[in-house]
Amino acid sequence: MHYRPLRVPGAFEITPRQFGDPRGVFLEWFKAPAFEEAVGHPLDLQQANCSVSAAGVVRGVHFADVPPGQAKYVTCAKGAVLDVVVDVRVGSPTFGVWDSVLLDDVDRRAIYLGEGLGHAFMALEDASTVLYLCSTGYDPSRERGIDPLDPELGIEWPDTDRHGNPVAPLLSDKDAAAPSLAEAAAQGLLPAHDVVQEFVESLRR
Repeated sequence: MHYRPLRVPGAFEITPRQFGDPRGVFLEWFKAPAFEEAVGHPLDLQQANCSVSAAGVVRGVHFADVPPGQAKYVTCAKGAVLDVVVDVRVGSPTFGVWDSVLLDDVDRRAIYLGEGLGHAFMALEDASTVLYLCSTGYDPSRERGIDPLDPELGIEWPDTDRHGNPVAPLLSDKDAAAPSLAEAAAQGLLPAHDVVQEFVESLRR
């Protein structure tokens, strides 16, 4: 299992070792000792989610108030998604920076996003199935969002699916109505970098 830091500090791409034979494939998609060595603290698993999306569906950009925030460890069990992490921490040296990882049922990678980071993905195949391990349970009063199509944020969403067919972003009404990054900052909706860092340090202690 290999951890690669992404351009957004606090986020990692995880590539598992796969063992295949005529019967199929086996892999470990999460392993606590490897996680703790790479991230510096355990993952306090409080909720596990599964979402199934048609090609072109975009979910996010979502994040939660810190503390406690909601860290996510995400993989794609079926199909393919472009998974995106966004630095929404006000005062961060990489504020507004995003990075992406292709999650699919071939390489079977995962992505980890620490507390205070924004998360989104676009499905690249019908019935793409995404699994999340979450550090806290869902709390609608603390859930926040940013417009994934915000031109200033500039996420480069694919215009074709996994098979080369044209796709256009399909958003929920809630995500479509979400503020831009600048609007969210002006409204005081974004986590502060120093508060997030202090909370993450408390997890390491």
